[in-house]
Amino acid sequence: MKLPDVFKTVLVRLGIGRDSYRIAPGLYALGSPDTDSPVVVTCNFKLTFDILRRELAGRSYWLLVVETYGINVWCAAGKKSFTSEEVAQRVKESNLDKVVSHRSIILPQLAGPGVSAHRLRKLCGFSGVFGPVHIRDLPRFIDAGMQAGPEMRTVKFPLSQRLAVAFVELYGARKFLLWVLLACLLAAALGPGGFSPVKILSAGLGAFATVLTGFLTGVFLVPALLPRIPFRAFAAKGLLAGAIIGLIPAGLLAGTLPQALAQIMACSAFASWFAMHYTGSTPFTSLSGVDREMRRYMPVQGGLLLIAVLVWLIWSWL
Repeated sequence: MKLPDVFKTVLVRLGIGRDSYRIAPGLYALGSPDTDSPVVVTCNFKLTFDILRRELAGRSYWLLVVETYGINVWCAAGKKSFTSEEVAQRVKESNLDKVVSHRSIILPQLAGPGVSAHRLRKLCGFSGVFGPVHIRDLPRFIDAGMQAGPEMRTVKFPLSQRLAVAFVELYGARKFLLWVLLACLLAAALGPGGFSPVKILSAGLGAFATVLTGFLTGVFLVPALLPRIPFRAFAAKGLLAGAIIGLIPAGLLAGTLPQALAQIMACSAFASWFAMHYTGSTPFTSLSGVDREMRRYMPVQGGLLLIAVLVWLIWSWL
């Protein structure tokens, strides 16, 4: 991979330029493939395409890239852009039946929600074989006669993967955090800070430090300790983790017990909110489950935050 690609990959990992990081759909040659070479189907998210090229380096394959609008395989299958119809269309447009002598293509296992192998054969005449979960296992899968053992079919979610997707939130939340900072300064002017610029700045930054603690807890700590924190719902995990970590800003910044309680509640609310965002980054959740969790916990998050703000302001007035 060339240096510009490496630099762009780092930016995409942070969420910068994520929506435009794609390649043109079509048939690509990796190495020197011939009519007997395997055909691997993938999405047109360039990050996935580059990983595929890296893991298959030194081998000869045909890579059939379908149009997923720059979305990875798993999400594209869920959003119905990685479908049997789309794959069949790319097979026909690339004249794949004239390029290879066999009639078999290797599909990503995580494309299963959107692609039906038997329907694919009816649409384009090619049989779909679902490969392993991870691209790194693809050469071993092909060498084994396209047979996958249980370890190749198992979806794992180790610490490195949990934290890799968490960094996207840093870039995505930049505007939100800026508005929250301004709101904290405004609230400080109405309450604890009075009319003193120094006190407004001190109280406002103190409140924002609590928000930032909740943000970092929900974005990094909850994913890192995901299997260790009790409760099934991500929002509930965030509530617990935020309440515990909230003791830090409460102990360092609060001058009174009510202020400390307000900071703990605010930290818990924000940690829960951002932990709930993480449901879209895991292999554990479903659309109905996410919807149910949001309807159940958003009122709790809003209620905690409202009480925290009222306690913080009213106590300063009293």
